[in-house]
Amino acid sequence: MRLDKQRLRMLRLISFSAMLMLGVGGLVFALSEFLFAALASLPFMGYIAVVVGRIRRFTDDFKPKVVRLVLDFIDDGPLFGDLKYDAKRKMPIEKFMRSQLFVTRPAVYEGEDFIEGRIGDVEFEMSELKVEEYSRVRQRLDSVFRGVFLRAKFKYPLKGSVLVVPRARLPYLSETVKMAVRNGGQPLDGFIKNQKFKEKYVIYGARNTKVTDLLTEELMSFILGYRKGKGELCMSISAENCYVAIWTDHDILEPKILQSNVSFELVREFFDDIYAALYVVTALDRAH
Repeated sequence: MRLDKQRLRMLRLISFSAMLMLGVGGLVFALSEFLFAALASLPFMGYIAVVVGRIRRFTDDFKPKVVRLVLDFIDDGPLFGDLKYDAKRKMPIEKFMRSQLFVTRPAVYEGEDFIEGRIGDVEFEMSELKVEEYSRVRQRLDSVFRGVFLRAKFKYPLKGSVLVVPRARLPYLSETVKMAVRNGGQPLDGFIKNQKFKEKYVIYGARNTKVTDLLTEELMSFILGYRKGKGELCMSISAENCYVAIWTDHDILEPKILQSNVSFELVREFFDDIYAALYVVTALDRAH
């Protein structure tokens, strides 16, 4: 609400600037001397630069202030340690590639909103990412991934390995599945009793993997529910590492200028995107 008061003050400043622009424009049009008109416009141009700077500061400050409050709310849970946030930092590309969820050579690797912390005995880090690669058939960039990417590290290595991929995205993740097979992975769908989950996802893993220990009924039900309400996710688990990628088609918690940001849904949207990734880690921590 305090931020929205800032937005209203900024709107009044923009309205005043618009009227000033019209006045200076009329003056320039009325004057026949171009040099004098140009000199008269210089202070106005500087003023416009100040207004644009204030708008940029508002949009840059909005998300960090709200996110820190959301994280304070989340880490009040008994399993959570302190959550740290850095608006400009992103997941290192080395860790993104090490997940083997996406077999790609990124031409674009951008990110922001880095969060790290602990859940029980599990350390994790996550951020928003936008990853693109050069198209193999056209002269353009193709989207590889856009959304929230998480890496969790378990205190004790898990037995076996699992790759969970949405069937709807198999055409785009075929290289991911081929990589898993080359590394000894095999289909584990037959060990999954949840028919709805098998209809929506394919599961690969190492031969010695007890898949029901890693993909618990609780976790599969959550993934199906999130998929229905929000969007797809894929994940891989190997030894002490778990990687989760959650697709989103929107910029999370980007403020509006011309309308109010006092919206529960705006904040809830960000909370849901964070909580989905953290819930996967929490479920795995509980299962072990």
